[in-house]
Amino acid sequence: MQYVTAFSRPQTVPAVPTAAPRRTLWILGSWRDLILYVGTPLLLVPMFALAQARWSAQDIYIFVAAFGATGHHLPGMIRAYGDRALFERFRWRFIFAPIFLLGVCIAFTWWDLKGLVLVVFFWGVWHGMMQTYGFCRIYDAKTGSFAPLTRRLDFATCALWFATAVLLSPQRMADTLETYYASGAPYLSPSLLRGAQQILLGIAICASVLFLGNFIRMWVVGKRPNPVKLALLGTSIAFWWYCNNGVTNILAGIALFEVFHDVQYLSLVWIYNRTRVEKDPSIRGFMRFVFRRSGSLIGLYIGLVFAYGSLGYFKETEIETIKRFLTGVVAASGLLHFYYDGFIWKVRERSTREHLGLPGGSVATEPTAFLPSWLSHGLKWVVVFVIPLAALWVGQTKTKVPEVDRAASTVSDVPNSDRARVRYGSALYDAGQMEGAAEQFRVALGLNPKAEKGHYGLGQVYVAQSKFSEGAREFEQALRDDARNGDFHSEYGYALERLGRPEEAAAEHEKATQLSPKSGRAHYNYGVFLLISGKLDQAVAEFQTALRQKPNHPEAHYYLGRAFYLKGDLQGAKTHYLEAARLDPKAPVHNSLGVIYMKMGQTSGAIAEFNEALRLRPDDADAAENLRFAQSQAHDSLTRPR
Repeated sequence: MQYVTAFSRPQTVPAVPTAAPRRTLWILGSWRDLILYVGTPLLLVPMFALAQARWSAQDIYIFVAAFGATGHHLPGMIRAYGDRALFERFRWRFIFAPIFLLGVCIAFTWWDLKGLVLVVFFWGVWHGMMQTYGFCRIYDAKTGSFAPLTRRLDFATCALWFATAVLLSPQRMADTLETYYASGAPYLSPSLLRGAQQILLGIAICASVLFLGNFIRMWVVGKRPNPVKLALLGTSIAFWWYCNNGVTNILAGIALFEVFHDVQYLSLVWIYNRTRVEKDPSIRGFMRFVFRRSGSLIGLYIGLVFAYGSLGYFKETEIETIKRFLTGVVAASGLLHFYYDGFIWKVRERSTREHLGLPGGSVATEPTAFLPSWLSHGLKWVVVFVIPLAALWVGQTKTKVPEVDRAASTVSDVPNSDRARVRYGSALYDAGQMEGAAEQFRVALGLNPKAEKGHYGLGQVYVAQSKFSEGAREFEQALRDDARNGDFHSEYGYALERLGRPEEAAAEHEKATQLSPKSGRAHYNYGVFLLISGKLDQAVAEFQTALRQKPNHPEAHYYLGRAFYLKGDLQGAKTHYLEAARLDPKAPVHNSLGVIYMKMGQTSGAIAEFNEALRLRPDDADAAENLRFAQSQAHDSLTRPR
């Protein structure tokens, strides 16, 4: 045995050979990859079919959007603020980006500026596409395939097919164009849209041919790309296409792909962070605690994701102030997630590869560029965020296009979208154009017999035209399609009221409030029914519940005031009548308020209210008679001997 000491002659000691990472096709293993990354859509489709048998597409979408879409932002945040080395490297981004985005998002949602929705949508599609592309690169790295042409064709194939699926989706385009026109953006001619669809589809097909040609070429010369990548691309793009174009309800489609995206993301981030914690002793605190090697901590990890996602769930309230604030917070969280993921998980960087168990990769930091990194980064923000958002803000504030015209433009661009037709019908209904609204709802149902709110909207039109039997039939069909929709039960209850079926109407109203306990409209409709039925205490309770959900509802204040009046509570009646008049100065409440003042002995106040009622409605016989009585009372009080 040879010993080497400090006094020995220097000798050349052979280096211990470093074992090259064993190449494998898989990230976790064959069956786990198939479940979590490649074959996940095959599991999700039947699961969602079972879920839709119990819950509505709207309920599924809200749950997934909250606990999935919002919740899965948390792991990236934990790494951004728990990894000391990463935080030091991108300190100023992690400090200023949240402040900037939170301020912008809350401002835009507070003033209901639609441009933010459009920007979040495009960033979201890009983010989903980049995740698929990232998995392609990980799988190729597993087999040592790093050819630049292969990388570029992977990117082109992902980007083009993700964009094409959206552009060719009548339902997705209906939503996108509605937001686009609501932002005051200029009209897009149908011919322009058709041309863009055909061109993009053609380019996507060409890119796919080139991708397959390159795949075969690389396979023949021995530099084989990972075949699992081919399967991943096939299932991901096909599933994205199905979710955008194959499902009857686009909300279910969005929820489906979101679950796929979340499963991929959460599992990969768990693996990365756990490996990072094991290999890097500088990782301390909460990040080390959560990502230790422990099966029980997986449950904690999922629980934290759901807890963070509750922000998205609680924003679905009818209290407008809270809703807008939380919507802004959730939008900011989403944008931060998209932004952070763009630079903290780069597969080409050495540290990322090491902790994903990938060979190759020599880039430790950003490569040297022509412009300083801070300037280049700032210019990207200006191009992809500041300029588009500012343009949409100016467009919405400067352009006031009626909702009916915006909806008509969307229908003109995507005439085969039942979603666009239903929204156009709803806009016509709100504008009092009943015949046009009915026609749009019928066209929507012709395109899709189960069009969301198609039967419901047509039922509302029939009820407005006093065709209560026809309206009830449409509401019944709507409930067959979505039996758990509280609004459907509520409107059906009103139709049954008008058909003289009070017992059935009461059951429908009660069902509506049970299914939609946070729906101010459902509680309001039930309150009106109870008031007419003479059940004053129950009516008061329903109106008060409605106002807790929607405090600025003038009709609810008026009828609550009416209920208090009938109960003999004049002060309560006065309070709510005054609030109704404040919220809607043209509300027919002034005659009732004048009566309250008369009963309280405030004759001058009563005269003022009766005069206001006649100013708004000169033909109001009750107000005219009450005014004469009040004036005579005032005259008698002046002439009565003291």
